[in-house]
Amino acid sequence: MRPVLVLGIVACLAAAARADEEGVTRAEKGTLGVGLILGEPTGVSAKLYLRDDQAIQAAVGFAFVGGGLHVHADYVFHPLILQTRESFVLPFYLGPGVRVIDYRPDRDTNYVAIGLRAVAGLLFDFTTVPLDAFVEAGAVFEFGFSGHGGDIRLNAAAGVRYYF
Repeated sequence: MRPVLVLGIVACLAAAARADEEGVTRAEKGTLGVGLILGEPTGVSAKLYLRDDQAIQAAVGFAFVGGGLHVHADYVFHPLILQTRESFVLPFYLGPGVRVIDYRPDRDTNYVAIGLRAVAGLLFDFTTVPLDAFVEAGAVFEFGFSGHGGDIRLNAAAGVRYYF
């Protein structure tokens, strides 16, 4: 995990330095962002913009609450811009998604659950560097296999992504 964090920091600093050298006021941002997510899950996050106000976002990482591997993907809409400043834009986003998790609460018990996810969050979309930062919360309506049945779970996370 440390090499990914170091690589992300170096990329951010290089982008900021390039913007300062060139006197660029707005960053040329690509449509694909990759970065880190911390919380539930903690791992790698990606976002692909399909339009200015619609994207697919996904994350793969470790789930601290249930233990094991957590993978989710969401189709998000950015229907409302809460704030526009010279250095960033702050949209609200929400959307549906799916999650698969391999619960490993202890050595003797493990099972896979799949669920529908509803996510909402705030996106700090920086304008001078090709970065964004986000905070989000999600509710998951899941079904656990191996006799674990249905359940409702909550996720919360924050992260940062660099755009190519």
